[in-house]
Amino acid sequence: MNLKNSILTAVATAAIGLCLIGSGTYAYFSDTEETNNTFAAGLLDLEINKENIINVEKMVPGDSVNGEFQLLNEGNVDIKNIKLISSYVVNDYGAPNNGDDLGKYIEVQFKHHGKAVFNEPKTLAELQQTPEEIVGEFPVGSSPKEFSVEIEFINNENNQNHFQKDTIELNWNFEAVQRDGKTLE
Repeated sequence: MNLKNSILTAVATAAIGLCLIGSGTYAYFSDTEETNNTFAAGLLDLEINKENIINVEKMVPGDSVNGEFQLLNEGNVDIKNIKLISSYVVNDYGAPNNGDDLGKYIEVQFKHHGKAVFNEPKTLAELQQTPEEIVGEFPVGSSPKEFSVEIEFINNENNQNHFQKDTIELNWNFEAVQRDGKTLE
């Protein structure tokens, strides 16, 4: 029996050893810290101080009219530039225009602080073809950008009777573009 006891004792010892190794006996120190982070997109918000800049009736070739407006950066992101996107529709209520576009005879010049924005006045037809930058950088917290605009019905010294009673529905969109991306602190 001595041999049996020795074998049983050896098997029991081996089983206890395997249990200790398999279940793992370990000890260590641990510490955990948590951070809460926020990522918020900025707000690009260009505002204009009036809905209608110019409404005029009974214009004839040679007439001009002036209007004023302000653009404001009401967001929290600096503006890289502002483009004027112009579109219009001619309502031909008088004699047929036969393809003659009234927009080619309406000339526009913007002034910012009294200085011309365009090198030379542009017709509505030209402005519709190519958006024009009217403001460069416009940082948050800047004073409003003040503009005046002069619109002239060009007298080409020819008969322009076919434009009588016609109207133009003019839509100006001022599109602000965000500043370039940068590494933030």
